Amino acid sequence: MKLNARQLRTTKSTGLQKKKLKKNPIYIIVDNVLDTYNVGAIFRLADAVAAEKVILTGLTETPPHTRIKKASVNTTEWVDWEYIETTVEAIQNLKLRVQNIKIVAIEQSSKSVPFDKFKYKFPLALVVGHESDGVSEEVLKACNAIVELPMFGVNKSLNVMVSLGVVLYQAIQHFTSVKLYKSSKQKEKGIN
Repeated sequence: MKLNARQLRTTKSTGLQKKKLKKNPIYIIVDNVLDTYNVGAIFRLADAVAAEKVILTGLTETPPHTRIKKASVNTTEWVDWEYIETTVEAIQNLKLRVQNIKIVAIEQSSKSVPFDKFKYKFPLALVVGHESDGVSEEVLKACNAIVELPMFGVNKSLNVMVSLGVVLYQAIQHFTSVKLYKSSKQKEKGIN
């Protein structure tokens, strides 16, 4: 099922429709993102990659909110989400509920690796943080890894949704390449 922007703005999903949608084992943890347009855009991105769930934490606004709805083109109706008070709690909950999940923060840090050199594994949770303060040290310590996008100009960082989008599509590309490689190796060996 593919809906255009006009259809999305006026459509409400049913639980049954949502359950039928194929989801990728991707979780997005939104850590104290204050701009409701960023939050809405993250929902739109989550829908684009068929993420399993968006987890909103801290001071992040939650749906229903008119600016979130507008920026998300109403994808909040189609993307599963929940609110958890702290990001550390959200990470701990995911580690208990999702076996072998890798938690990766998108942040500038002395411990970060370039986003395009990291070996992404699924299930995967990506953490994005506050527009000015980023992801807190406490949250970074709870993550398995930190990835960073290079900045070549005078600006220190990219918009939170843009950074998330770049990393999400890199992760999906990496995962797809690995999956195709493994599949071709199995075919060579006669394993189906």
